[in-house]
Amino acid sequence: MGQAASLAPMPLALYQRDDCPLCDAALDVLARAGTPEFESVWIDGDTALEARYGRRVPVLREEGSGAELDWPFDEAALRAFLAAGVQGAG
Repeated sequence: MGQAASLAPMPLALYQRDDCPLCDAALDVLARAGTPEFESVWIDGDTALEARYGRRVPVLREEGSGAELDWPFDEAALRAFLAAGVQGAG
């Protein structure tokens, strides 16, 4: 049980837009890779988020460390990103 407690899920957020084919592709990669639960953050209409992520979406962000994985990414890159976050959280 102690090991499971130390592997608490990382707080992940996927920054995305409405009607975004690349965002749909990223969601597909996240599903295929078995990504832990994440929050969808819609940047549409938010001036600050549009300025930060407008041309970069979709972007997966590990909220604890601030690490970001920009599109394009595949399952291997996603797993490496998640593994680095787990190691950094310990």
